[in-house]
Amino acid sequence: MDFSIDFLKQLATKVYDVVKPLLGTKEAAQKSKRGAGGDISMHIDLVAEDAIVKFLEKENMNLLLISEELGEKYIGDPEKAKINQNVLIVDPLDGSNNAARGVPYYSVSIAYAVGNRVSDIKKAVVLNLITKDIYCAEKGGGAYYNDTPIYVSDLDLSQKCFFELNLPMKNLMKNLQKLTPLIKRFHRIRILGSCALTLCQIASGNMEAFINLRESNRLVDVAAGMLILKEAGGEIFSLNGGNIDIELSIDAKFPFIACNAVLVSLLKEELKLKKC
Repeated sequence: MDFSIDFLKQLATKVYDVVKPLLGTKEAAQKSKRGAGGDISMHIDLVAEDAIVKFLEKENMNLLLISEELGEKYIGDPEKAKINQNVLIVDPLDGSNNAARGVPYYSVSIAYAVGNRVSDIKKAVVLNLITKDIYCAEKGGGAYYNDTPIYVSDLDLSQKCFFELNLPMKNLMKNLQKLTPLIKRFHRIRILGSCALTLCQIASGNMEAFINLRESNRLVDVAAGMLILKEAGGEIFSLNGGNIDIELSIDAKFPFIACNAVLVSLLKEELKLKKC
């Protein structure tokens, strides 16, 4: 079996099947060891990741798996995986705290790359683990919500823009003061708890921007959403306005700005001047 969009959807559905009975339960929230991504793993995280590993092994895939809890692990034959450069970047449960507490906003995020950089990501799937709706994209082939093409909105700051804001606790008030003039120009602020799903909301035109200043933000959280957003006509960039084309690694962490095409120039200028 190859790494088709359908294959990635099957993989995401396996996660849905195993986590659904655990959602909102005490068992789901049981703490385990610290995962490779840096957070303390919960039982529900480990169950989701285990479903992915078992499915890949059953299908005899040869690849490098980069995943939230286990870090980096070769599935199948490591030499074949190195030769074919197949890489899966996965967050088995993006929004674990929401899932454990029963807040209905979390997802499984899967990106497929041939190579070792963000620009090598070819396909992506994000599955909403509440509704079972699927966002997907193939590089150069557009982005889709289930089977319907999606596009970013064309709203600017003169209209009712929605955005998400995610700030580190360090220098929180200082950053808020710097961003206040910009924040006042947006219609509504949301803090939802699943980076992957929020990028898909922007891709669908339901939101306009996501300002994430947390340096601890992980590649596994956003790898799939980045491609989906770009294929829907949006952009994602670093705080200095540059392209994000870093090496694929469990250690990759970075702040970012994501938005529709209309807001790109304004946000780049605002955030450079603020030096957040």
